[in-house]
Amino acid sequence: MPASSNPTTARISPSCASVIHSDKDCSMHILHTMLRVGDLQRSIDFYTRLLGMTLLRTVDRPEQQYTLAYLGYGSNPEHAELELTFNYGVDKYELGNAYGHIAIAADDIRATCDGIKAAGGVVTREPGPVKGGSTMIAFVQDPDGYKIELIEHGL
Repeated sequence: MPASSNPTTARISPSCASVIHSDKDCSMHILHTMLRVGDLQRSIDFYTRLLGMTLLRTVDRPEQQYTLAYLGYGSNPEHAELELTFNYGVDKYELGNAYGHIAIAADDIRATCDGIKAAGGVVTREPGPVKGGSTMIAFVQDPDGYKIELIEHGL
């Protein structure tokens, strides 16, 4: 870790060394994050229409009673994807208090939030600086109640 007295700004060097990989064998990266949803089409509409993601592919498994939808701003392996999982017969999940949020970079979070509100979406924290800093952030909520942080580029 570089010398830094502030743990929030300290960065870990881009090393993949671990008990399962050496620095020369760095092939690990995040592929996707999965969210369980109560209405797959409603969630696909939210992430595509309001947040500008693309529906990349779907996988329907009727025998196992679930359907997956993969969305993102690009496909694996270059980009992480969002996996939406719909389990047949389940229309609502308890989110609990362990889940935090997904963060998405945006060029103009004020315009993004205005567009989300105009399309019927929910903004739970209006655009403004992060507490104790200057980075502009906002929070929105998807149809299942998951929080999404919008972080403005370039600040």
